[in-house]
Amino acid sequence: MSVPAPPRDASPPGQPKKAATAAWIGSALEYYDFFIYGSAAALIFPEVFFDDSDPATATLLSLATFGVAYAARPIGALFLGHVGDRLGRKKIMVFTLMLMGLSTFLIGCLPTRDQVGTLAPVLLVLCRVLQGVSAAGEQASANSMTLEHAPPDRRGFFTSFTLSGTQGGQLLATLVFIPVAALPEEQLLSWGWRVPFWLSVAVAVVGYVIRRRLDETPAFAQQTATEGVVRMPLVVLARDHWADVLRVVAGALIASVSTIFTVWALAYATSDAVGMSRSSMLWVAALANVVALAAIPLWAALSDRVGRRPVYLAGAAGSAVTMFLYLWAISTGSYPLVMLLGILAFGVVYSAANGVWPSFYGEMFPTRVRLSGVAIGTQIGFAVAGFAVTFAARIAGPDGDDWTAVALFTAALCVPPVIAAVTARETRLVPTERLGERAAGEGAGRTEKVTA
Repeated sequence: MSVPAPPRDASPPGQPKKAATAAWIGSALEYYDFFIYGSAAALIFPEVFFDDSDPATATLLSLATFGVAYAARPIGALFLGHVGDRLGRKKIMVFTLMLMGLSTFLIGCLPTRDQVGTLAPVLLVLCRVLQGVSAAGEQASANSMTLEHAPPDRRGFFTSFTLSGTQGGQLLATLVFIPVAALPEEQLLSWGWRVPFWLSVAVAVVGYVIRRRLDETPAFAQQTATEGVVRMPLVVLARDHWADVLRVVAGALIASVSTIFTVWALAYATSDAVGMSRSSMLWVAALANVVALAAIPLWAALSDRVGRRPVYLAGAAGSAVTMFLYLWAISTGSYPLVMLLGILAFGVVYSAANGVWPSFYGEMFPTRVRLSGVAIGTQIGFAVAGFAVTFAARIAGPDGDDWTAVALFTAALCVPPVIAAVTARETRLVPTERLGERAAGEGAGRTEKVTA
């Protein structure tokens, strides 16, 4: 009896785990860099880079620089998505990690406002833009790499390691900032805050060693060897897959939950209105991320059994409710309540959507435009999510304590992801080589030039 041939895009034994591990570690290291900026923007930068004579305005400007990276991400996605669909996923994964490490190290070397005046925040914004460009290609390339290496019936589980790695990076950033935030004020504002940024050199070196040994995906290699790569991926994406790009944009707004939780809620809890300590609130974030590390792959594995849509919907709709409860808990000043609801909101409920979207979005597109589709769609949505912190600071009122307005604002941003999921196709059972076929069929009869 003959043995059936493996699917044409099957990975060699061990490659799915290798790709998932590389995605996890690389994303953890990259997003360590990205998230230490968020902690510093909430706790340090208002006094170091901005005029602290008006604390509310200084905090608002500092949080706005956090959002600048998200504004730069769609631009980076256009370029890196195009290159990734033409030259491969591995090259983008290596490039983004090195760029993130360099830009983060430079932030730690910047002069302060007292030293060079307004040039200091200008240089800070430039470095933050480079961080944004790097992050634009990181998740999309890592998602594409793991999805295309994964067994067809476990794509959700393996692809979730990218987001699990992101949570690991956020946890690492929080743990590094806990002892830094506990330093005496003078040491903290002079040199202490720089140490986490300088550590990015080690981050870049470790990430490079891991990722340069990873093989390109069989799906991309097959695409290159048979049909060739698309000469203009963005043209094909806009023509044949625009509806799914819009769904990804809407779905990516769910990231607002993360930015509100990690940045605005931290600033609010440590403000004079509530008065919690920096270290105690950083521990809330740390423990919530520990829970998320376990919850993300479990939710993703569930999506391999019941489908992407129900799990994603539970996370998106549930986040609107639990974030309201979390901000309410902060307003009460009850630390045990804050800890409990912080873990529930971010560690458990948000992880349902966060763990499933890498496979959910990636499965909407075929190999030839997958990286572009996920990169552009997510980064446009993430750009809005990044500035959600700035909007939250504005609508929280002159004293920054109107948490109900921020909770309603966060809930409103969870509505588009729900709509996106309801209107999307369920792709759990679609073979990897046939992903995106329906969307491509909408442009049937048209051809595009490819190059071998």
